[in-house]
Amino acid sequence: MPDSQKKNSNLKTEMEAESLTSRIEGEMADESHRPTVPAAMEYDYTNFYFGAGDDPFALLQPFDTWWSQVKPAGYYLFELPLHSQPGTRVDVEDTKTGDILRGLVNFASYNYLGLSYRPEVKKAIQEAAEVFGGGASGSPILSGTTDLHAQFGKEVAAFKGQEDSLIFPTGYSANVGTISGLMRSGDLIVADQFAHASVVDGMILSKAKSRFFRHNQADDLDRKLKGFDGKKLVIVEGVYSMDGDVPPLAEIIEVCKKHGARLMIDEAHSAFLFGPTGKGVAEDQGVEDEIDIHLGTFSKSLGGQGGYIVGPHRLINYLRGFSRSRFFSCAISPVVVAGLRKALELAQKEPELRTKLWENVAYMQKLLGDAEVPIGDSTSHVIPIMVRDDARIFMIGEELLREGVFINPVRYPAVGKHKSRFRMSISAAHSPEELEEGAEIIIRVLRKYGICP
Repeated sequence: MPDSQKKNSNLKTEMEAESLTSRIEGEMADESHRPTVPAAMEYDYTNFYFGAGDDPFALLQPFDTWWSQVKPAGYYLFELPLHSQPGTRVDVEDTKTGDILRGLVNFASYNYLGLSYRPEVKKAIQEAAEVFGGGASGSPILSGTTDLHAQFGKEVAAFKGQEDSLIFPTGYSANVGTISGLMRSGDLIVADQFAHASVVDGMILSKAKSRFFRHNQADDLDRKLKGFDGKKLVIVEGVYSMDGDVPPLAEIIEVCKKHGARLMIDEAHSAFLFGPTGKGVAEDQGVEDEIDIHLGTFSKSLGGQGGYIVGPHRLINYLRGFSRSRFFSCAISPVVVAGLRKALELAQKEPELRTKLWENVAYMQKLLGDAEVPIGDSTSHVIPIMVRDDARIFMIGEELLREGVFINPVRYPAVGKHKSRFRMSISAAHSPEELEEGAEIIIRVLRKYGICP
């Protein structure tokens, strides 16, 4: 058990909660031995997860005491309001100082093809607003489906080369609804250990037996599937969002066939980008027809909102009735759907966008590699900058922000202990000059902290 969890794995009484508050306040009052990092940073969200006793509010005071110290020390870097579109340069509100930092080089956005703010996309949104208004105002199965939704569903299925599709309000709900809609108590789900939280939550809601195999290791998947008689589902991702690497699909497919398991791939960060026609990593590795469930999102490469699954008619028909996260949610706004339809059209008509993206990725990896910046095993547009210093990740993030780079710090529990990093996202819209400027700032700041030579 991590040290932080040992400190407070389970607060059993309100008295213990008060004791934790006093301990945090005491440690924060004596920081002479740690002048640069507040003592409260030794705690994290996991310290405030469990709490017994009669009052569900017992943890609120100790959490609030902790939060009042760690937010200005770095946690404020999350949820910084943007005052501009998510372009390659953004205007960001520094909530610690109240300043608007303008023209920051943006490495934080999922807008991988730069489509969200294309004039054609905005025009389609404006035209749809004139017809449909702002929102869908209904569940997809009731009044929330418009002709835009119906047409878009057909277009997504056709693009992916599948019989049918199901559109969800978010990528999160697509994972939760698909997994819990298909699998049941007594079944087995085995996912890669780095699977997204939405996959994990879908596994929990399904009540199926859940296991995780070592990241990208088909031999461990084989061990996890061995000896189980019953329905089995294996889940992997196209690009892993914190590491930027891809799965060895051929090896995983072979193991799935050996054990009679179905395979689902979440291409949230890879659809519309990888492969000869942009269908995703499965197409890129030549195994598209051997995947049982293709899942992805529209909030990244297409720059909008929502999620989808594609597959045979019988799968879509079944999940239409059992995916509760879709069934009981409002449909995506028709104006968003209009923008997505145009973005999908542009992504297909302009393959040069993918070419430019991969040129930018190669250039940034060279800039960072030449400076010996640790970027892990990334082979994609998601580039982790490995800091591995949980105590100082926010200090470095603050300096990068003020020097002119907008990039997201990530630390435990989003990643493992001592695996803190910055997650860099590259866009086809970045100019060489923006990549050079951003890389220069990052390298200079990392050198100051001894992260690279």
